[in-house]
Amino acid sequence: MKRIPHFLEINRPSILPLIAAILAIAIFILDTVTDLEIAAAVFYVAVVLMSVSFCQKRGVMLVGAACIALAILSYFLTRSGSPEAGLINCVISISAITATTYLVLKIDSARVAVYEARAQLAHIARVTALGELTASIAHEVNQPLAAVVTNGNAGLRWLTNQPPNVEKTKQTLERIVREANRASEIVGRIRNLAKKTGPQNERFNFNETVLETIALMLSEIQRNHVSLQTELQDDLPLVFGDRIQLQQVVLNLLVNAVEAMAMMEEGPHNLLVSTTNDNTRTVLFAVHDTGTGLEPDKLNRLFDAFYTTKLEGMGMGLAISRSIVEAHGGRIWATQNERRGAIFQFELPIRRAGMP
Repeated sequence: MKRIPHFLEINRPSILPLIAAILAIAIFILDTVTDLEIAAAVFYVAVVLMSVSFCQKRGVMLVGAACIALAILSYFLTRSGSPEAGLINCVISISAITATTYLVLKIDSARVAVYEARAQLAHIARVTALGELTASIAHEVNQPLAAVVTNGNAGLRWLTNQPPNVEKTKQTLERIVREANRASEIVGRIRNLAKKTGPQNERFNFNETVLETIALMLSEIQRNHVSLQTELQDDLPLVFGDRIQLQQVVLNLLVNAVEAMAMMEEGPHNLLVSTTNDNTRTVLFAVHDTGTGLEPDKLNRLFDAFYTTKLEGMGMGLAISRSIVEAHGGRIWATQNERRGAIFQFELPIRRAGMP
């Protein structure tokens, strides 16, 4: 059975298997020393429930089987009480353990199915967002490719000189390599966002992710005459999570901000992107725009699935963004900008080295 990615699980200490084992032993001793009329074995269901935190499907089944075996063994070792009542209690306890094991496995399978469906939907949303930026991305890729052609022609001219100008040719080749690398980086960023892969949880530089996303949006920002300002905190702690999923959230918020300002023919088109770490526990990302703004009575609905303020919107971008942020243990919200427009923000918890 597939395990739900680490950041979707509640943080549980690694000592939990030991606690479950001690609890099982305690229940066995209690069940053995008490009368047969007392159904202490039914408490094994707590051990089964705990096992979901550190076992996969087969492990949970083994824990359930072990609890049943301990309940039966305790029945034969117990000397006091009515054997008939003890047998009934033993059957009831075994039934409770079996039912709990079955239900736990079904619930865990359902959680995995929900996560996979959400991941599939998030991938579709990423591809859709990239599709909307096709013209912008094509322009970004075309710029370094055009520079490669220009520098290549210049290099050929330097080589045909008599004598050939080796130094100028060398400089031209260096520019070609630099522009080719730039084009490769753009394609790589697009490929990472578009590909469908499982979660890759790691500690990464969130500021770099923000700058990469802005680079993908740069032509779109310029085309809509948006004035971009960034305030990224230099000593920002590393963020733990799936880099591509969090980049998708940043992309969604930037696209929404630019589109909101594109609808405004008059007034300033100012976009402020910031990252801060006001305390030691969270990293805060914010997008300030001077677009159409938000209706106060509809703020609570912005992140609901299928709710949209766009004429042709699907209403999934912000809902998926909330799902991703909350899966990383954070929260996302929106407020009115002081003068005009909106502010979308999300914060992520900081996990230090050694933390789960």
